[in-house]
Amino acid sequence: MRRNAVLVLVTSAVCVLVATSVPGSANAAKGDPADLLVKARPALLHSSPEDAYVRQSPAEGQGGLRYTPYTRTYAGLPVYGGDFVVVSTAAGEVLSTSVSQESPLDVATTPRLGAAEAARVARSQLPQVSSIATPRLVVMAEGRGRLAYEVLVHGAVSGRESKLHVFVDALTGAVVLKSDEVKAGVGNSYYNGNPVTIGTMATGSSFAMIDPVRRNVRCGGPNGSAFTGPDDSWGNGSGTNLETACVDTLFAIDTEWDMLKTWLGRDGFNGAGDGYPARVGLNDVNAYWNGVNTVFGHTSDNLRQLTAMDVVAHEYGHIVFATTPGLDLGDNEKAILNESTGDIFGALTEQYANEPATLDPPDYTVGEEVNVDGTGPIRYMYKPSLIPGHPDCFSSAVPSMPPQVGAGVQNHWFYLLAEGSNPTNGQPPSPTCDSSSIVGLGARKAGQIYMGTLLRKTSAWPHTMARRASLQAALDMFPSSCLEYNTVKAAWNAVRVPARAGEPYTCDFSVSVSPAAASVQPGRTVSVTVGSAVVSGAPQQISLYARGLPAGMTASFSPSSITTGATSTLTVTVGASTPSGTYPITVLGDGVALDHTATLTLTVAP
Repeated sequence: MRRNAVLVLVTSAVCVLVATSVPGSANAAKGDPADLLVKARPALLHSSPEDAYVRQSPAEGQGGLRYTPYTRTYAGLPVYGGDFVVVSTAAGEVLSTSVSQESPLDVATTPRLGAAEAARVARSQLPQVSSIATPRLVVMAEGRGRLAYEVLVHGAVSGRESKLHVFVDALTGAVVLKSDEVKAGVGNSYYNGNPVTIGTMATGSSFAMIDPVRRNVRCGGPNGSAFTGPDDSWGNGSGTNLETACVDTLFAIDTEWDMLKTWLGRDGFNGAGDGYPARVGLNDVNAYWNGVNTVFGHTSDNLRQLTAMDVVAHEYGHIVFATTPGLDLGDNEKAILNESTGDIFGALTEQYANEPATLDPPDYTVGEEVNVDGTGPIRYMYKPSLIPGHPDCFSSAVPSMPPQVGAGVQNHWFYLLAEGSNPTNGQPPSPTCDSSSIVGLGARKAGQIYMGTLLRKTSAWPHTMARRASLQAALDMFPSSCLEYNTVKAAWNAVRVPARAGEPYTCDFSVSVSPAAASVQPGRTVSVTVGSAVVSGAPQQISLYARGLPAGMTASFSPSSITTGATSTLTVTVGASTPSGTYPITVLGDGVALDHTATLTLTVAP
């Protein structure tokens, strides 16, 4: 369907960082907490005697947190799926790890299949081939390990550029994984009002659409050259004018760049102060990121360019995904989460811009302004199923869905995390899959947690690992509060993404009743004390309810909501006609992510 022709996912393995070799961690940087942890080879790394590690350049995050990624080799071969991230504080304390591999490797490294045969198999996976890179022998971290060739095939599919990574089993010749780096997916502005201010550069007696501050950010036509002109006024405000398209593109890039810095503490799109060029004028109903630059086409009626703020920010969101640990090479489920990441950064950029209703106000619909094929948004983050076939909730069918469809689950989670199930700020309600009610944290804090999640990303990246990483991110970033952790967990539960082994478990509490048994006469009242305690984590807010009351009996709490560690008075009023007997009354403490109960045994007797 044409609906899925834009906001495309692109995977890219081009962002290979300069590494400091840590063979067996023997060359660890002296005193670095992450390297010291790796040198100790704790069980959580699932090390084998043949393992060595390569320390990548660390990324700095909010709150002084440092995210140090490592890749792994086995008997000198790169391990796909063996990478991990160590999170530490500025004071040198290791807070947590994010490990992709789940067991030690023990695999023979002599192939039965020759490299030439692997190249032949890989070539057959692409209809139009222009070149094939030399096959690279790798170990895939599946069980005890799988020996495979990784082959990069350049070419085209359906007229679109392709950079296809094909993993071929080195024993059987079977194709075990395919991942494409390219996937379908002051000027006069068309989308953002007039005039808008963009970064441009004077070059002699002319001007160019090159940002003088944001490194490597520029915009031009299909050939990649930045547009130039005799003055610093750009475009005519028309939906078909390519200079105008570049005005909108640069405005969106500038806005997203500023959002990343101001809200999320990230320097440029890759975290190292770098931007990437954009090209407009693609003669196709499409937009994509190809690992080098972004490319934007036009709507199906050819009356508008695909350069609205959320579309541009979506494509540059793929760059953030591609330049965080674990990169973006991977299976279809990882591609789904990459596609969702583009939507999340599009929404965050709109929230940061906060444009008025007359332009492009902040929302959680994707591509509504460009209206690609005349049928409205291509995705709804608050209720993905508004487009038939798009899932609100996770199921076993989601990992094999097209990325533009399966993205709905994480989109729904992010909306609940940011806005909640029943927002009071004008955003639409968002039904949960478990009938729960969630109060959102706000777009900025939700974005901070998601950025912390991406900085824990590994090469294997299913929904369950994203869930686990986001919970750890909330704990590490907000250590003195349970609200963020509980809301992250509740939002994942609300879209039915299950827990994964090793998930951090904290922010727990208990409730009690004192005395646990009481007597009362019909027509009278009795009061008891409801206590609460912090079991782990920080204090949190809980609401109190009474369940199991027979007819004619009512209960009230004063107060009805407490911070764990505090008490409340439960008053039970017994109707005059309530039969004599013993009644178990359940006192429910309702937290954001967890509920706990205590029982009051109430005897009614004359």
